[in-house]
Amino acid sequence: MESLNDVKLELSVKAAILRSADSIPVYGDFAEPDADEGSQIVDLVAAGIHQVTRSAATGRHYSQAGVFPVIPGLNAVARTADGQLVFTASGRPPYGTFAERIASPDAMRFAVPQGAQPEAVAAGINPGMASWLPLTARRAEAGAPLTVLILGVTGVAGYLAAQNARLLGAARVVGAGRSEPGLARAAAVGTQTLSLTGDLAADAAAIAAALDGDTPGLVLDFVWGPVAESAFAALGSPAGGEEGVSTSYVQIGALAGLTAAVPATLLRSRKITISGSGLGSVPAAAIKAQIPVYLGLIADGTIQVPFRTFPLSQVAAAWTASMQSGPRVVLVPD
Repeated sequence: MESLNDVKLELSVKAAILRSADSIPVYGDFAEPDADEGSQIVDLVAAGIHQVTRSAATGRHYSQAGVFPVIPGLNAVARTADGQLVFTASGRPPYGTFAERIASPDAMRFAVPQGAQPEAVAAGINPGMASWLPLTARRAEAGAPLTVLILGVTGVAGYLAAQNARLLGAARVVGAGRSEPGLARAAAVGTQTLSLTGDLAADAAAIAAALDGDTPGLVLDFVWGPVAESAFAALGSPAGGEEGVSTSYVQIGALAGLTAAVPATLLRSRKITISGSGLGSVPAAAIKAQIPVYLGLIADGTIQVPFRTFPLSQVAAAWTASMQSGPRVVLVPD
């Protein structure tokens, strides 16, 4: 039976193509996407390679089933036929945004403010919104300045979270991570930083010492696993803060591990709520309402997004580079 690619190959686009879950995307020809009702074809300007992009493309993310071959990419900055720059999402599988042309859904297309740097937008919306949403929600609930603890502050998402927290009025931002350059970068935007060692007890003591009796109103956890267990130990210790103060612990990423043991004593002794923030746990309407806001903050330079670019034809090198720490990797047309 002929596949979609076989039938439509005479109408093709240059794209990044992932052929299996454990492979690296290659640059090649893929069948042209269709603009069905509710979408339009747009031209790629810039697309970030995010952690969630890799997980979704390989079928390992909870929101995806895994379809191969596939064009990876969940969102991008693109140009419409009339020349407008937009931030958009991918079309129906197997079509992602790492291609010359994208079937852009009408329901997920937002105008990019004039003067914005497309690469910064492509690099920053996904990791920045990961913390922006829980921060705005918690600020509305708290009604007072917060202390925010960020686990995994050394990654791009953690660095943007530090900026977001300060922008939204956090009284203190405490950030933990292992990369010294990443810690220095976070410190430069007003974060009190501490270095993690990987030893659960030592890291718990370091987190407790950094908090110094100040209960965080919000914990943004980009790593989970043993790091979360260290944080739980710190929050539940005698130095973990004032009893009765409410803490919202938000699990966002799982770079350190998919599971973490939560002590029963922590749940009984502290006023703590543990929840997640991601696709499925946050209403789509809430996400859509905040995207234009965050677009504006990146566009006017309020939020600084570190990135580096690779041409689409070098997607294999870009994919590998995106697995390392450092600025967010962004694909641009050749």
